[in-house]
Amino acid sequence: MRAMHAAAWVCVAILAADARAEIPIKTTLRDFFQGGSQPDGGYDQFLHSQNCGTCHGSVEENVRIMQPWEGSMMAHAARDPLFYACLAIAEQDAQFVGDICIRCHTPRAWLSGRSNPTDGSAINASDRDSVNCNLCHRMVDPVYEKGVNPVEDVTVLNNLLNIPADFSGGKYVMDPRDRRRGPRATEPPHSFLHSPFHKEAQLCGTCHDVSNPAYTRQPDDTYVLNELDTEHPTDLAYDQFPLERTFSEWLASDFARGGIDMGGRFGGNRRVISTCQDCHMPAVDGAACDFGDPPVYSDLASHELVGGNAWVGEMIINLYPNEVNADALIAGMERARDMLRRSLTLEAAQDGDLLRVRIINETGHKLPSGYPEGRRMWIQVECRDADGDILAEFGGYDWDRANLSTGDTKVYEAKLGLDQAVADLTGLPVGEGFHFALNNVVYKDNRIPPRGFNNDVFKYIQAGPVAKGYSDGQYWDDTAYRLPVGTTSATVRVYYQTASKDYILFLRDENRTNSAGQVLYDQWRQTGKSPPVEMAAAEVEVAWFNNGDFDGDGGVGLYDHALDTGCMTGPVGGPIEPECEPADLNGDADVDLEDWSRFQNRYGG
Repeated sequence: MRAMHAAAWVCVAILAADARAEIPIKTTLRDFFQGGSQPDGGYDQFLHSQNCGTCHGSVEENVRIMQPWEGSMMAHAARDPLFYACLAIAEQDAQFVGDICIRCHTPRAWLSGRSNPTDGSAINASDRDSVNCNLCHRMVDPVYEKGVNPVEDVTVLNNLLNIPADFSGGKYVMDPRDRRRGPRATEPPHSFLHSPFHKEAQLCGTCHDVSNPAYTRQPDDTYVLNELDTEHPTDLAYDQFPLERTFSEWLASDFARGGIDMGGRFGGNRRVISTCQDCHMPAVDGAACDFGDPPVYSDLASHELVGGNAWVGEMIINLYPNEVNADALIAGMERARDMLRRSLTLEAAQDGDLLRVRIINETGHKLPSGYPEGRRMWIQVECRDADGDILAEFGGYDWDRANLSTGDTKVYEAKLGLDQAVADLTGLPVGEGFHFALNNVVYKDNRIPPRGFNNDVFKYIQAGPVAKGYSDGQYWDDTAYRLPVGTTSATVRVYYQTASKDYILFLRDENRTNSAGQVLYDQWRQTGKSPPVEMAAAEVEVAWFNNGDFDGDGGVGLYDHALDTGCMTGPVGGPIEPECEPADLNGDADVDLEDWSRFQNRYGG
């Protein structure tokens, strides 16, 4: 291992000298190789979703399969203009890196050999059917269990050259024959195999734990570029640089350890939530097909596959009007907004001269989770006086210009970037940035962990908090805002945004190879500039409070400081003299160290 790393650094030094610190890095397909099924593997034709829709939900409303899927981002992962804009920058930064993107956004193209060239230029209209029925339902569990998995899986796995080392990175195993699998034991009128794997979260983990295999994790949790044109030494996600860890976040949560009764918050007819499918494919009353006299189930998995993306569908309707079901996409975006509203609980209350805000994560992963670049959640607070005028605003958002005031509020996000070695190699600056294919440092991750959070476990799965501390077991976060004098009410809102303005401008301005960034930018402007979604809101009536202004001049200065010092009553407490009432900042009828601490924050203001 030491020899490999030494060779890697020699390689980096040679490349830096040769390339005079420029991009793209001269990576190859081998640098991004991962196990599982591989292109041109002799597959039967992958059917278009229209073939499945004929029987699975094109007419009857109680067949919650085809139409919900048509409104999901799974159905349009290869139409997403944000994907293509990001892909263009990635290819500019590291040659052939697009291979790890295409394999999950359109497995049909990847398995059929149209992922090369890796800039997506060979993807055709049929490939834009994206993550469709025939792909998911031909997936094979890479861990065979006799008596549980279909016996036919043995042949598929035996013929596989590279059985996946774990459930991640698009390392799916696909049946070369069109033998469809699912969790029901009922035999449909086409080839079918009973597969418990399709009810397990591991199936979702295939594409929802994403790593960069060009980097290898070191004992000190840094990441070093491998020797180029070389497969990753272990093919294990936790030995590579983490890009997304949604599946692992779930795996390390209490949801994965037997499930949690969420009272029907997510799962439709299912109260206890355990797997990804429980939330994102909720149990409903319905039939699996719409012909003959099919049985009606109370636990039919509605194929909503819904997440938090309530914006990109608008762009897809504009760009592909003849390929998509606009009504289904509109319904899917509304489901996404509803999912966002159910993903947290907001609590807000006055505490003397402070407004305390708590956000409780109700999901089975971080809040927010998923692809980190440009994705964020924040708190907005408006403080008003008795006339309804705004005295102060924290986390203000300019809807016309898409600008967020970030310095006065809490923004939940993950920010990746480059270390000095990669900066030297590429000529790019050290620190935070949107160079997805090159990033090898997590500079910030203050996203709220799920139930069951443990610092050691999350560090192991490469999802530990960065630049923010959470205690073991904590699945909420608290923020305090200083109330301006004269505040009588406060409105607290939590917003989610799919893509920040900074990210959109980066994808436009850094693109030197095609029009994908400009296409995205134009659509961004036409569709509300990735409009934030209000996840929760709360109104707080504010009682009169003290703020340390003894002399009533509207500020907290030296005179107030002198008087405040003389009002400290110590730990014993006691009645407050009238002249000391301004020193009781927390309103507990005592002047103690907490009041003193708050006074220091007020001093000079």
